Amino acid sequence: MLALLYRVIKGPSIPDRVIALDAMGINLIAVIALISILLDTYAFLEVILLLGILAFIGTIAFAKYLEKGEIIEYDRNK
Repeated sequence: MLALLYRVIKGPSIPDRVIALDAMGINLIAVIALISILLDTYAFLEVILLLGILAFIGTIAFAKYLEKGEIIEYDRNK
C-alpha cells in the first residue's frame, strides 16, 4: 500500500496515478474481505460491494477524462 501511495503522489503520469488508485481500492477490498472472514461475519459485505462500485465508477470517470478531457458531455448544439 505504501508503494501504491508513493505512485499516486509521485507518479510520472496521470494514468499511472489512476492505476495506483484502482489497485489501492482492490487491496482495501481484499483486506476488508479477510477481516470479514476472520471475524466470521457478513456485516462487511455491503462495505465491500460499495467500495467495489465506487472504485469502478472512479476508474471509468478518470479514463473518460483522460480520453476526452471532460467527464460530463453537454450538447452544445442546442
